[in-house]
Amino acid sequence: MRETATPAEARSTVNTQPIQAQPIQTEGELALLKRYLLLRVAVQILDHDIGIVAASEMKLPQLYESMLRALQDRVLLEQAAAKRQIIADGIRITEERRHAEGVAVQYSARGYQHQFTLQWPVVRREAERLLGDYRRGRQAGREQRG
Repeated sequence: MRETATPAEARSTVNTQPIQAQPIQTEGELALLKRYLLLRVAVQILDHDIGIVAASEMKLPQLYESMLRALQDRVLLEQAAAKRQIIADGIRITEERRHAEGVAVQYSARGYQHQFTLQWPVVRREAERLLGDYRRGRQAGREQRG
């Protein structure tokens, strides 16, 4: 019994279809997904802070709570716009996991699976920067024109 194929037999079993490389994550889709993720984290931070202010012994808790809620409303509006853009771009988030190191996201785009992880120090720094931009009247990294 023969254990190796002849060259003719080997050629007949070789797949001659071109190998299609998996496209890399585009810079735009990655930026959009990271922004969306940071907006979600910012909303949760604001929820937490609103609860603390509401339960506090501050002199003007309703004033501070209303300021935080107004900020949260603006963040929620951008989050909804980012979600609409994700859907319009045909991107689907298949999993979002929070673990000790950070937040891991798996998503599909153009028929391919991709993933990325944001480390907690990056999430904290970027969420703080994002909320600071909103506080200063900026949105999506640009100053609002009015």
